[in-house]
Amino acid sequence: MRAVLHSERARLTVLYGSLLLLAGGGLIALINILLRNGLYSRISGAVTTTTSIVPATPRGQGTLPPMIPGQRLPIPAEKLDSGATPSPEQLEQWRATRNLTAAVEQATLHELLVVSLLALAVFAVLSIWLAWWMAGRVLRPVGVITETARRLSGANLHERIGLQAPPGELKRLADTFDGMLDRMEDLVGAQRRFAANAAHELRTPLAVQRAAAEIGLAGQPPPEKVARIRSKLIEVADSSQHLVESLLLLAVSEEGLEVTEPVDLAGLAEAELAGIEGTAPQDLVVVRDLAPLTVTGDRTLLGHLVRNLLANAVRHNRAGGRLEVATSREGVLTVSNTGPVIEPGDVPRLLEPFRRRAERQHTAGEGAGLGLSIVASIARAHGAELTARANPAPGGGLMVRVWFPAESPAPPAARPAEETPGA
Repeated sequence: MRAVLHSERARLTVLYGSLLLLAGGGLIALINILLRNGLYSRISGAVTTTTSIVPATPRGQGTLPPMIPGQRLPIPAEKLDSGATPSPEQLEQWRATRNLTAAVEQATLHELLVVSLLALAVFAVLSIWLAWWMAGRVLRPVGVITETARRLSGANLHERIGLQAPPGELKRLADTFDGMLDRMEDLVGAQRRFAANAAHELRTPLAVQRAAAEIGLAGQPPPEKVARIRSKLIEVADSSQHLVESLLLLAVSEEGLEVTEPVDLAGLAEAELAGIEGTAPQDLVVVRDLAPLTVTGDRTLLGHLVRNLLANAVRHNRAGGRLEVATSREGVLTVSNTGPVIEPGDVPRLLEPFRRRAERQHTAGEGAGLGLSIVASIARAHGAELTARANPAPGGGLMVRVWFPAESPAPPAARPAEETPGA
C-alpha cells in the first residue's frame, strides 16, 4: 500500500483529481454567487403586489416584519396613478410580500447549497476514479518498459518493447529504449567475440611455444636444430608481445583522452610515411597530398592511428600497387591503397578486433587483426568520424577517411601532390 501511495500513478491521480475538484468547486461557487446576487430581485418581481407603489428596500437593511396571520396571497402588482398615496392595506401587503420573498430566497439558496455539496461529493468520487484510470492508461507504456528492463539479462537482450501506440513522448521513449537495446546487444556480442578471439590469439603462440619446447628440444637435439627452435621461440614471443601491446593500446584508446594538445596531423603523416620506407616494397607508388591540418588530441595516439593505417595499406597491397595519403583543410585524413578486391559488405567487420579479410595463416608479419579496430577506437576518442569503403576493381583495396574537428584555420599555402616511387 505504501508503494502504491508513493507511485507516479498515485501522484498523477492526486494531480488530476485535484484539478477536476477545483474545476467543479469553482463552477459550483460561481453558480451560487451569481444566483445569490439576482435571486432576491427575481423572486420579488414575481410575487410582489405593490412594487410600483413603495420603493424596494435593499436587502440587509432593517428588520423584515413578521408574517401576518391570515394574510391574503399575493396578486399581480397594480400600478397606481402618479402622486397617489398607498393605503394602509397596500403597505401591509408590501411588507408581507417582502417577507415571503426573503423566506423563499433563503430556502432556495439553502436547497441549492445542499444539492451542490452532494453533487460535489459524487463528482469527487468520480473524479478520483477517472484520474486513477487515466493515470494508469498514461503510465501503461512506462510499466511495459520497466518490466522489460527488469527481465533483461545477457541471455535475452534480443527482446524488444515494440510499443504499438500513436506517436508521442512515450512512443519515442519506447523506441529509444529499443534502440539502446540494439546497441547494447551489438556491444555485448562484440565483447563476446573479442574475448573469444583474444583467447584464441593468445592460445596459439603458447601452443607453438609448448610444441617447440617439447618436441623440438626433446632428447639431445643438434646445435643447428636448437638454433632454429630458438629463432622460432623468439619469433613467437615477439608476436605475443605485439599482440599484448596492441590490446593495451586498444584499451587505452577506449578510455578516452586525458591530455590534449594541438597536433600537426599533416606533419605527423609525413613523418610516418618516412618511417615505412624501409619496409615498403620498392615498386610501391606513394602519392602525397598533405595540406596543412592541425587537430586537437593526443599526439601518441594520433601517431598510432596514422601508423596503423599506413601499415595496413602496405601489408595488404599488391605488387606495383599504389598508396595515397591526403589531408585537407576541412579536417579529413584519407588513406587509400590498392590490393585484393573486397566485398562492400565485408568492410564494416574489418573494423572489429581480430577480424581479417582472409583466414589467418600464422606467418611472419601477418599481424593480429587489431590495426583498423585500434584506428576506429582512437578516432572515437578524438570525436572524429571514420568511414571505410572498398575500392572497385581492378585496383581493389580499401579507402579509409577520418574526419577530425579542425582546431584552427589552415594557412593559405598547401603542399602540391607528388608521387614517390619506392617509398
